[in-house]
Amino acid sequence: MVHPVAHADDRSPFGSLTPSEFYARHSVSHSTSSFVNSRGLRIFTQSWLPLPPTQVTGILAVVHGFTGESNWFVQLTAVHLAESCGFAVCALDHQGHGFSDGLQFHIPDIGPVVDDCVSYFDSFRAAYPPTLPAFIYSESLGGAIALLIHLRNKDRWDGLVLNGAMCGISAKFKPPWPLEHLLSFAAAVMPTWRVVPTRGSIPDVSFKVDWKRKLALASPRRTTARPRAATAQELLRVCGEMQGRFEEVVAPLLIVHGGDDVVCDPACAEDLYRRASSADKTIKVYPGMWHQIVGEPEENVELVFGDIIDWLKARAQKKAATAIPVESATGDA
Repeated sequence: MVHPVAHADDRSPFGSLTPSEFYARHSVSHSTSSFVNSRGLRIFTQSWLPLPPTQVTGILAVVHGFTGESNWFVQLTAVHLAESCGFAVCALDHQGHGFSDGLQFHIPDIGPVVDDCVSYFDSFRAAYPPTLPAFIYSESLGGAIALLIHLRNKDRWDGLVLNGAMCGISAKFKPPWPLEHLLSFAAAVMPTWRVVPTRGSIPDVSFKVDWKRKLALASPRRTTARPRAATAQELLRVCGEMQGRFEEVVAPLLIVHGGDDVVCDPACAEDLYRRASSADKTIKVYPGMWHQIVGEPEENVELVFGDIIDWLKARAQKKAATAIPVESATGDA
């Protein structure tokens, strides 16, 4: 199946279709909801389910990256994986992103963001049989969040897909010296100020295809403003923490990364692959591709997402083949 981005245009992820027409075309249902977290912020959530007669064969939680949202490009990927794999797919908008409450793009502490993900993903999974395989798909900063979710409960997920994961920020994108080393001071005295310059805006260095870059910027909830001081410091801290914990990762891993990614360092993703304790781990670094794989030419998009779908399907089928029926497990067979 072709990734839905092929039918988008530079103004709308749905192209010429209405949202309802788009979901019908891809044989999925769509719903939205929200919850109020422990900090009093309302967090936006949504889900996509394959329409009958397709049976739900697994659960997939989607984690977007910094300045992203569960709509726009991430929604296209969520629909693609629901349609192609038969998964019930869910996602949320992190605080300050998309339709969720909070100061725009401000994450001074990653812990509460992980709390929100765990709370929502667990509640979504509870609506389905516990024998269904469950995976996390993540992009960019979402990759670090996915790893932190896994490290909280290492037996909870049957596999992680890390697409352009932020295991380390590329030196080509970090603030120039000495500003990187002054972040702790800036974060303490002016945490919400957009004072941190980067070497290029995220869309400009992430999306290779021009019309897709325009579509990224067309989202009414996106900005090209500079990162806030405390947020920039936290992103660097999270990368450092994860790099010190790679050996603790035991979940099945699929790491896909653009070889020319100048936002999240491919070398750090390769380091994760080498050091992770996972018995089942795969890495694919695609030469010449940029940070946002969905922003590549169509042949590249189909190649990478074909690899992702094949990996997810194989592990879902393996889990299904080894699952003990509920009747047998309770002795009622």
